[in-house]
Amino acid sequence: MSPTPASRAPIDRLTTMLLPGIKEGRAASAQAYMKTSQPFLGVPMPVLRATTREFVRILGAVSASERLELATGIWDEATHREHWYAAQEICAAASCCGRLEFLPLYERMILEGAWWDIVDGCVKNYGKLLLAHPGVVGLLMRQWSDDGFMWKRRQSMICQLHLADATDTTLLDATLLANLDDPEFFIRKAVGWALRQYGRTDPAWVRAWVHAHRGQLSPLSLREALKHLGETHR
Repeated sequence: MSPTPASRAPIDRLTTMLLPGIKEGRAASAQAYMKTSQPFLGVPMPVLRATTREFVRILGAVSASERLELATGIWDEATHREHWYAAQEICAAASCCGRLEFLPLYERMILEGAWWDIVDGCVKNYGKLLLAHPGVVGLLMRQWSDDGFMWKRRQSMICQLHLADATDTTLLDATLLANLDDPEFFIRKAVGWALRQYGRTDPAWVRAWVHAHRGQLSPLSLREALKHLGETHR
């Protein structure tokens, strides 16, 4: 006897709900663009987000602990990239923001995702954790800023992208300085991105920082940092 809908594993129920949203040809193009061995179903992100919200509603996963359990299960059993995206969406609810019990799962996302889409998808979660637990998460980001794992270093620099006036500039300065000499594209891009974004809040701080370290900044980082400040990177 086949399982009833209520008894099916969450990953199977999610997949069944995502299937009608597949856009023809998108799976192959998305995988080629992302350059990942993990396959895609081919579901556009707006459809994925809406479907994930409905999936959570049907399951009745309201509390933070329920969402953590659900997201962890989806992450563990993922067969396609959209499953990982859905796990991140499940953790994006207000009830989950700033809760330290989610930190081990977020770290797994960095370690196991190990690519820019997954790492960058964790930015808001890490930023909210930093605001809620600056001592714990700030220390962790300092440790990550010179970690041997590149994606931890990237997260340490970009975790404050959305914090605006709440940005800890001492932490930002420390994480950027720890990575100035790294030749890796994704690190250099992160240096410039972090500066460019904070420049929207405090352009004077960014201009001063760039002036002080211009000789060490790569052309890519410099170009990104100054993109919206009306200055040349040459």
